[in-house]
Amino acid sequence: MSNVLITGGSGMVGQHLSRKLQEKAHQVTILGRTKADDESIQSFEWDVSNLRIDEEAIEMADFIIHLAGANISDQKWTAKRKELIRDSRVKSGQLIYDVIKSKKTTTQAFISASAIGYYGTQTSEKIYVESDEVASDFLGEVCSKWEQSADRFKELGIRTVKIRTGIVLTEKGGALSKMIIPIKLGFGAPIGSGRQYLPWIHIDDLCGIYIKAIEDVQMEGAFNAVAPDHETNAEFTTILAKVLRKRLWSPNVPKFVLRLLFGEMSDILLKGSRVSADKVQSAGYEFLFPKLEAALIDLT
Repeated sequence: MSNVLITGGSGMVGQHLSRKLQEKAHQVTILGRTKADDESIQSFEWDVSNLRIDEEAIEMADFIIHLAGANISDQKWTAKRKELIRDSRVKSGQLIYDVIKSKKTTTQAFISASAIGYYGTQTSEKIYVESDEVASDFLGEVCSKWEQSADRFKELGIRTVKIRTGIVLTEKGGALSKMIIPIKLGFGAPIGSGRQYLPWIHIDDLCGIYIKAIEDVQMEGAFNAVAPDHETNAEFTTILAKVLRKRLWSPNVPKFVLRLLFGEMSDILLKGSRVSADKVQSAGYEFLFPKLEAALIDLT
């Protein structure tokens, strides 16, 4: 039985992943800003801004899954918010690295979250793969520094995996719950042109990829965590309305409205390209929900 430490374990993905790991007989521990409420999971505390960490959490970990990081869509991207988004990912990874470097640990793999924002916020006909260059916009910069922080663990002889995640679909919280509300109320509509792609993944598949990254010693480097099905925002909205048995009455939500509401952050809603799942499938991962309609039926 392996000990798996999850940073950011109290979040939406962390809680779901903890349950899935326990079902597979892994021991789970959590590293967060406060103690976890779940008494079945041992938790430790850290304070990244003040460079404080309970080192025992790192010393006992066979595998580290690094999910910690400020939510990119909670607030407008002011200069201060951008700094927090960046530092919460990079400095937390550096803090873990420093502990491992200074102590003798049993860490076999460091598995870090990343995001498809690595490829930038743009709409194009290109299908992005893991070997593509990083984008030069804000999200590209964040993901690049995030992954560079993870890559440092290779210097310590630790297998390193980076999971570039799309929009995570889950039955509680996240993007899907926000998309469902207007459709149920009768004024759901595509956003902007509706032609931007919306790379997505069912939370069970995302957790499955993380578990495979633990158990498959051949997995190393970057992997896109997106379903192999490609839909535009308009197609996604139409399929969701069909699953909910609702009609779409409203015209598309104008671009300028989102710009007024969210500023630069609106790019993550208004732009998007296709992202390939070929590499993770070639590594042997079989998607539980490769098609959007089946995923939505399961979650709604």
